[in-house]
Amino acid sequence: MNANTDKWWVGVVAIILALVGGFSVHFMSDSNGAPAPAASNTSPKAQEAAAPSTPPTAPATQVAAATLVTNDYGRARYDPIHFKPAIDKATDADCLKCHQEVLDSKTRDASPAGLKKTDTLAWYQTLDTYAGEQMTFHQRHLTAPFIKKVATMSCTTCHQGNNPRDEVSGTSADSPTDLTMRKMVDPNLCLRCHGQFPYQNMGLPGPWHESGAAFQNNCLLCHVSIRTNRHKVNYLNAAAIEQEATANGGDSCYGCHGGRAWYRTSFPYPRHAWPGAGATVPDWAKDRPTESDLRFLIEGSKP
Repeated sequence: MNANTDKWWVGVVAIILALVGGFSVHFMSDSNGAPAPAASNTSPKAQEAAAPSTPPTAPATQVAAATLVTNDYGRARYDPIHFKPAIDKATDADCLKCHQEVLDSKTRDASPAGLKKTDTLAWYQTLDTYAGEQMTFHQRHLTAPFIKKVATMSCTTCHQGNNPRDEVSGTSADSPTDLTMRKMVDPNLCLRCHGQFPYQNMGLPGPWHESGAAFQNNCLLCHVSIRTNRHKVNYLNAAAIEQEATANGGDSCYGCHGGRAWYRTSFPYPRHAWPGAGATVPDWAKDRPTESDLRFLIEGSKP
């Protein structure tokens, strides 16, 4: 044989030895793939003392299942406080135990493009009802000076809980039937203060910022005698709203009734009866309810 042939046979022998060695290791392994311990002449007690104290590792599926059960976030999502009836009695303090960051966080000093917040004014900040520096969404609804004056908003005013599994109606036989797809808050609630100003229903020639001057920018010029039974729900301070309207005119009213209209439609407010209203109901109001939603009624106002 020449030198090349010798090298070829050496390679073949090496491969055969490797295959045999691998087979031996697999054959001597236990069911989990760990090599079986080599034979020893030591006593069973000595072997037990020398054995490691660390328990065997559980299969990955068991570890995942255990993590799912004990994971704090997964357990918190299904805490009873996020569902009825517990959420109906939840206080702001109860909610803020886990969600304090909604009030502690602050707005960016500048946009990603570099525009400083001190150099810009959003359209919804042009009214006096949006005074002071920019605040976050939750701060404006819970802690801003104006909202604390005219409203008694709480976390559960907007948030009524939702099952992460049911974010749209009809996902199961027992799922709620009134869910708005993938919404944590019912948009109809937002619409109450962020709907368009319904000037057409009032017979006005145009939106308030166009026609308000003709009425001395004073909503109470008409509403001192029309639809006087208003704002009597548990998340508003009716007396403070009337005082604000008297002192600051239409700007305060328009601030909630169209001045910050995030929606293109207006909210169909219940048509509460008022002294001198009469029995005639205009066509645009014939299908409207005559009472506010049950959960917003002031305690003791209804049997």
